[in-house]
Amino acid sequence: MAATFCYLTQVSGIEKLDGYYNQKQSYLKRGFLRSKRSTSNAGKFFFARNARHSQAKRRHQYQHVICKSRAELSLSATEKEIGEQVQEDISKGSLIWRAIKLPIYSVALVPLTVGSAAAYLQTGVFLARRYFVLLASSILVITWLNLSNDVYDFDTGADKNKKESVVNLVGSRTGTLFAACSCLVLGFMGLAWTAAEAGNMRSILLLAGAIICGYIYQCPPFRLSYQGLGEPLCFAAFGPYAVSAFYLLQSSTSVMNHFPLNGTVLSASVLVGFTTSLILFCSHFHQVSGDLLVGKISPLVRLGTNTGSQVVRAAIITLYALLVAFGLSQALPLACVFLCALTLPMGNLVIRFVQQNHKDKEKIFMAKYYCVRLHALFGAALATGLVVARMINKT
Repeated sequence: MAATFCYLTQVSGIEKLDGYYNQKQSYLKRGFLRSKRSTSNAGKFFFARNARHSQAKRRHQYQHVICKSRAELSLSATEKEIGEQVQEDISKGSLIWRAIKLPIYSVALVPLTVGSAAAYLQTGVFLARRYFVLLASSILVITWLNLSNDVYDFDTGADKNKKESVVNLVGSRTGTLFAACSCLVLGFMGLAWTAAEAGNMRSILLLAGAIICGYIYQCPPFRLSYQGLGEPLCFAAFGPYAVSAFYLLQSSTSVMNHFPLNGTVLSASVLVGFTTSLILFCSHFHQVSGDLLVGKISPLVRLGTNTGSQVVRAAIITLYALLVAFGLSQALPLACVFLCALTLPMGNLVIRFVQQNHKDKEKIFMAKYYCVRLHALFGAALATGLVVARMINKT
């Protein structure tokens, strides 16, 4: 009986303990779930709060960048306006000098001088009066080329921000175009009169070809300069066409009966055309961005200024390599080779200046004027060499 009671008591106690244990487990489980939901809600709240904080922070940073950009743009615009005002107030004379482009007129002087020297080498004749008439006429034609270039670049918008443009300085497109056409008519009349006096119509055909090259280079509807073809046209116009024509016009009547397409004239004309084209090529360096905006695909727009600087280096090396080759083949007198070789420091200066400053729009503007110096010095040396060769042959 006692054993049975103890057994029942023990079983009852076990059942109570088991029930207490199950109740505690259920309580702990509900507490865990409640705690989990609380933690989840707290996490969601923390995440949402953190997200709102991040968005507010990004919004603040974005507003700060906008304000900073506006301030920089405002400062840049102010500096630009100040720079433009200073340029207008102080550098007006410099702008006029740039518009005149006086050094560029060496492209009229050099072909005439080299052609006349080549004629003197062959004939020993130099006609001074004819030389100066041709020089004046050539200057008028180059003036037409420069003025009409400004007019048509103004029409396309290429010279919109170019303060040294004649159209922008004068304020009249019609007046500039009229002046350009007048110069062309007067210049061509002078060339035609000289050709008629010399009795050589083939020379005027060559000069007409040179003028046509200038026209299709820049004038509508051709505007081949916008296709990157300016340099080949420049080479042909100021090289073989111009030098050969002036050679004919300065020759004696005994030579006029046939076209003396000899190696000396051709070699000299190639070198002159080469240096003239280099001037045009380097004039594009500071205009790349403006040319790109108006669709003018100049060689430097295609190549970029870095590659363009390497092209200048290769062109000058080629120039002097051709000089040596023409000398070795006896197409040019050794006096020409020797004197032209003295211009090597100027050629090296052009290379160094372009390579060091091709990214600086302000400084690289002067590259074409360094090329003008090379062109003038090289042309003078070439012409002097031809004259010296004649003097040596006479002795």
